[in-house]
Amino acid sequence: MKKDVFQAIADPTRRAILLLMAAQAMTPNALAAHFDTSRQAVSKHIRVLADAGLVRQEQAGREIYYHCNAKKMKVVADWLEPFRQLWETRFNQLDNVLKNIKNKKS
Repeated sequence: MKKDVFQAIADPTRRAILLLMAAQAMTPNALAAHFDTSRQAVSKHIRVLADAGLVRQEQAGREIYYHCNAKKMKVVADWLEPFRQLWETRFNQLDNVLKNIKNKKS
């Protein structure tokens, strides 16, 4: 069953897993070493991420490596874009206010 990307990244452990995988492909055992949970718990998190299309697996001999699918994260980036524009506008306004205050003190 396909999971929603936002549902998949709602969990902080899954977000941490994605960050680790963004740096390099990792096995479930290597990922589990970063958390205070069992390998099985990490595997369940990986399954949720895979169901959402955020990670893909690659077989290399007897090992399975998981890679972050950054293209799928575009859904999140697209959703955040209006907020990013709003923040940018507000920061620019704050810069202008601070410049005015500084100019009045000079």
